[in-house]
Amino acid sequence: MRRLLNYLWPYKHYVIAALALTMLGGPLVVAGPPLVKAAVDLYLLPEHAPQGYTLLLKQAADSLGFGGSPASGIAFIALLLMVANLAAMFVLYAEGFLLQRMGQHIMFDLRNEIFAHLQALPVQFYDRNPVGELMARLTSDVEALNELFTSVVIAFFGDMAMLLYIVFWMFLLDWRLALVSLLMLPALVAATTWFRLRSRNAFRSVRTNVARVSTFLQERLTGMSVVQLFNREENELREFKSINRDFRKANLDAVFYNAVFFPAVDIIVAAGIALIIWYGGGQVLAGVVTLGTIIAFLQMAEMLYEPIGDMSERYNLLQSAMSASERIFELLDEPLTTMTPVKPAQIETVQGQIEFRNVWFAYDDEDWVLKDVSFVVQPGESVAFVGYTGAGKTTITNLLLRFYDVQRGQVLLDGVDVREIELNKLRSSFSIVPQDVFLFSEDIATNIRLGNHTIDDERVRESAQQVNAAGFINKLSDGYSTELNERGAGISVGQKQLISFARALAFDPRILILDEATSSIDTETEVLIHDAVKRLMAGRTSLVIAHRLSTVQDVDKIIVLHKGEVRESGTHQELLRQRGLYWLLNQLSSYQTDHEELVESVSA
Repeated sequence: MRRLLNYLWPYKHYVIAALALTMLGGPLVVAGPPLVKAAVDLYLLPEHAPQGYTLLLKQAADSLGFGGSPASGIAFIALLLMVANLAAMFVLYAEGFLLQRMGQHIMFDLRNEIFAHLQALPVQFYDRNPVGELMARLTSDVEALNELFTSVVIAFFGDMAMLLYIVFWMFLLDWRLALVSLLMLPALVAATTWFRLRSRNAFRSVRTNVARVSTFLQERLTGMSVVQLFNREENELREFKSINRDFRKANLDAVFYNAVFFPAVDIIVAAGIALIIWYGGGQVLAGVVTLGTIIAFLQMAEMLYEPIGDMSERYNLLQSAMSASERIFELLDEPLTTMTPVKPAQIETVQGQIEFRNVWFAYDDEDWVLKDVSFVVQPGESVAFVGYTGAGKTTITNLLLRFYDVQRGQVLLDGVDVREIELNKLRSSFSIVPQDVFLFSEDIATNIRLGNHTIDDERVRESAQQVNAAGFINKLSDGYSTELNERGAGISVGQKQLISFARALAFDPRILILDEATSSIDTETEVLIHDAVKRLMAGRTSLVIAHRLSTVQDVDKIIVLHKGEVRESGTHQELLRQRGLYWLLNQLSSYQTDHEELVESVSA
């Protein structure tokens, strides 16, 4: 809670104003019972001489010309009551408006903070955290915190102020009746304590199950084509029913505690009112107190128990918000393991020299993916990495871009450890054409420039032209302004990769990475972009990852990886003459056989 309250500080003027309105609204709301008592005791059943505030009211009515008859006196008090209610309405409106406005500002800040933190987290964080769960934290969990700021924090002080006002008036009117009215408070406290202790785990379970449902739906809706292709509808429905059943159970547990607690509060309130009627009625018959006093106490008793019940209900919201905040702060506390150094190395112009120096890397503990890998790529040189699946080819590019950091050894760019280079500077030196192209739900031009407004429309079109993407783009209904569906649905895989090539060229990087970039392109399309790739690689340091060896025969050097180690290095012809792993891979590529099994046998 202390940590959450820090988010109120930038909006302290809202808090101060809301507290002031709360302090003002209390007396206005509580004005009703004392005015009703005055109407009864002064004009309806005037059995006692006026005293205290009732005497002041009578004098005010007489001075304003309302004291001529009981009817005019009652009209005066009714007018005061109406004015107090109208003033209370405006005060409560202003308070609610301020609180809701403050809540929206806080949610805005919190969502921005979470999203900024998510963008700074390393890639391995997303390897172990489902996207649906993260979305639940950004949406439903943040919304739960809005209830805390708008309906709990300030309102708690308002309820406390209301209680003080009511208790003050009770003791002012009659201390004996005031003590009777407070007799039921221990029972209310006991019920509230029970509810607080029992409901905490229930609300935590609700928040957890919300995330489970969101995660399941996000994955299945994204992969609906796979679900339908393999006739998994019934199986997925059964799994969803199981998750949904757990969600229902968690909600029913929370409903149970609400269903027990709030009727119990109503019974306690009714018992308190019964006590006032029983004791107060006897006092009226004995002539100790007036009927107006009893009527006022009955009204104030309901007011007394209402803020207590409200505070209990707000505790309900508090528990939900606490469960949400645990999940949000768990996310915000996720360490940023990949960060720009405090004093980054100064590199004016990246030349493009890359060196791996005795690099060891594992995604999990010491299950090494790369083992003592060393090589050097000179500026402007084109180097291909080949090997069977899992040999560590893509890992090399991940380490270069600092999506992950090495456990041992060094990765250097122009002789400087990449961990000492500013992240933006490092990554802006690269462009990558991945195997699985990701396109956003925006127009094609925006997907090429990715929000970089220094890349103008002419450069976008020129880049698309050079990679032969302009042909299919110009045939679309709106050309470069054509809006793409989620993940580029509606265009072919080959067209997506052509857009990715245009994107890489538009950013004009010093170092180019082609990660299986032509694996999903048909032969005809590959012929179209072959020359474009050559132009794209010209004058740049280029790293090419490929299974299809026909695409890497013209590079300056080929590095063969096997089980995370560099086994061979040289040109296409040099490696063929060695008749080693590369020669075998080349043979396997030609005959389309099961190369992994044969590579394992030859390696052994």
